[in-house]
Amino acid sequence: MDYGMYFFEHLTPYETLVRRMERVVAAGRTRYQDYFLFETRGFGKVLVLDKDVQSTERDEYVYHETLVHPAMLAHPEPRTVLIVGGGEGATLREALKHPTVERAVMVDIDGELVEVAKRHMPEWHQGAFDDPRTVLIIEDARAYLEHTQETYDAIIIDLTDPVGEDNPARLLYTVEFYRLVKAHLNPGGVMGMQAGMVLLSHHRVHPVVHRTVREAFRYVRSYKNHVPGFFLNFGFLLASDAFDPAAFSEGVMEARIRERGLALRHLTAPYLEALFVLPKDLQEALDRETLVSTDTSPFYVTPEGEARQAPYPG
Repeated sequence: MDYGMYFFEHLTPYETLVRRMERVVAAGRTRYQDYFLFETRGFGKVLVLDKDVQSTERDEYVYHETLVHPAMLAHPEPRTVLIVGGGEGATLREALKHPTVERAVMVDIDGELVEVAKRHMPEWHQGAFDDPRTVLIIEDARAYLEHTQETYDAIIIDLTDPVGEDNPARLLYTVEFYRLVKAHLNPGGVMGMQAGMVLLSHHRVHPVVHRTVREAFRYVRSYKNHVPGFFLNFGFLLASDAFDPAAFSEGVMEARIRERGLALRHLTAPYLEALFVLPKDLQEALDRETLVSTDTSPFYVTPEGEARQAPYPG
């Protein structure tokens, strides 16, 4: 056996993913979380936050294209975009690919992590922080939305999961937060977000997020994609009060991709349309979910990966 350096990621209490590390690039703790950036032969640099892998260099485009472009393409002319979270800068990078965008506001609570990304993760942001359309705000996203008067054509939410009963991110997954987001969308606006990994139908995180968003928006659509660096499927959501964000035909998506000159590495119009076709067991899990996360009793993810609900200790 090779006794080199390895990183052990516990996907569930029963399954662990082992990654061989070639070298450690950066490690430390910000005010809000531990970070660990190391290099592998298979996926290049790997970003870990609080022991969970967040992104890998060689396939981060799969996740970030899947998160950003369905929402941006659902809107006929997105000029203003808000990004909630997204510290690596890759979500911002993808949003800025749309030439209609005039202003992209990124709000992230962890300025220290953003600086780590700027210095050590240029493969992710690719200069997006220096784009003249970018406005970077270091602040709690909920506090920002509570005091700003700005509204947006698209809002993209790229947050870590609310792991643990005392995690402040719990309050960014409640129906009150999604109603706040909706209040900052322009007429015809759309919200896109990452919504947890998709495992077997008993894994409730994605269904709970979906059920909660349905309390705030008229139209809510789940979709999923396999992210190689995560070794599993990841769930996403689109939501709008104005239109069904997944009702556009392949032809409309293809026309918008061409009109905007988007150089996409992963998504095509046919594949994008196919992402919204859900398997029977997942659709049934969405249909039967009843838990709605609220400010008074927000949900959180247990170490077992299950969704629980309890009064927020703060």
